[in-house]
Amino acid sequence: MNVSRAVCQCAKWTKNMNGPRPDVKFHGWAVSKGQNLRQVGIFESTSKQQRMIKCNMNNQFIRNNRYTTMEEMTPDEKAQKFQRPISQTTIDEEEVSKFSALSALWWDEGGEFEALHSLNELRVPLIRDALVSKKTLDEYNVAKPLDGFWILDIGSGGGILSEPLARLGASIIGVDASEENIKIAQAHLIHDPAIRDKVKYVNTTVEEIAQTQAGKFDAVVASEVLEHVADANTLVSCACQLVRPGGSVFFTTINKTRIAHLLGVVVAERVLRLLAPGTHDWEKFVAPKDLSYMLNKNNCATRLLHGMLYNPLTKRWSWIKDTSINYAIHAVKAESDDFLWTDVSVRKEQMEGQS
Repeated sequence: MNVSRAVCQCAKWTKNMNGPRPDVKFHGWAVSKGQNLRQVGIFESTSKQQRMIKCNMNNQFIRNNRYTTMEEMTPDEKAQKFQRPISQTTIDEEEVSKFSALSALWWDEGGEFEALHSLNELRVPLIRDALVSKKTLDEYNVAKPLDGFWILDIGSGGGILSEPLARLGASIIGVDASEENIKIAQAHLIHDPAIRDKVKYVNTTVEEIAQTQAGKFDAVVASEVLEHVADANTLVSCACQLVRPGGSVFFTTINKTRIAHLLGVVVAERVLRLLAPGTHDWEKFVAPKDLSYMLNKNNCATRLLHGMLYNPLTKRWSWIKDTSINYAIHAVKAESDDFLWTDVSVRKEQMEGQS
C-alpha cells in the first residue's frame, strides 16, 4: 500500500472523529492480565547527513568537545537542540528491515518479544485509567470502558497493544513503517471478530498522518518507540499535533543513564538474551526531563511520570519510583492556544511559590 493511499484510507476511517466527545470522570477498574503488547515500527534514518543532524538532537549538547546536561545549557542551546529540521524523518530503513525480519514472532508470547508482551500489564491499565477518568459515572461502561475514544498507536507493530485497547472499546488506528508488521497485525486481527471493525492498520509514518489528521485523536500512544527513532523531537511534535485539545499523549521508553545502558543493553541483549543484540542504541535513549521539555514545548503538560522495572526471573513488569532505567509519561494537551510553555524546573518553582 503506498503512502498516499494509506493516508486517504486513514482519513476515511477517521472521518467521524470530530463528533461530540463526552466530558467524563474516573470510576475504578481492575487491572487486566494476559494481554499482549507490541514492538516498534518507526525508526531512525541511516543517512550520514541525518546522523549528523541527530547528534544535537539527543539528550545532551556538545559544547567545547564535551557533553553538557539540560541544566548547563543556555536558552539558545536548548532551542537549537529541540529545533525540528524541516527535512528530518523518523524512518530508518535498516531498522525497519531488522524488525520486519522478526514480524512472524510478534504473537509468540514466549519468544523474542516476551518482555514486551508482559508490559501490557502496566501500559494498558495506564492508558485505560487516564482516559476513563474523563468520563462521568453515567457514561461509564464496565464492559467497554474505552468506548467512544479514538486512539492512535504509533509503531503498532503486530498489533499487540492495539488489540487489547480495542477489546476495552476503543477505536484504534495503528501506524507502522514496516509493511510486514502491518500484514501480521491484519492477519491476527481476523481471529477476533469482536474487534475486527474497531482496529485499522496503516503502513505509513507518523509524519504523514499528522498532515491530515491533526487534532483528531483522544489519545496518542508511542510505547517503546521513542528510543528507536532518528529524531525524537519530530515524533513528539507529531504526536502532540495529532491529539485533540484536552487529549492525552502516552510514552514508555528508556532513560539515558549509565545503568540503563548496563541493564537495558549489555545485560538484556548480550547476557540474558532477552532481546536481539543491537535492538537498542544508548545514544537514542531520552531522559525524562528532555521528554517533558519537548512535550511542554508542544503544548502538552506532563501529568504523570512513573518508573518501570522488569524482573527476568518472574518475567513481569512493576511500577517503581525510580525512573533511571525504564519509565512512562502521561501528558495532556492544553485546551486552548493560550498555554505558555516554560521549562519543567521553572514550572515547578512557580507552583511551589504559589503554595
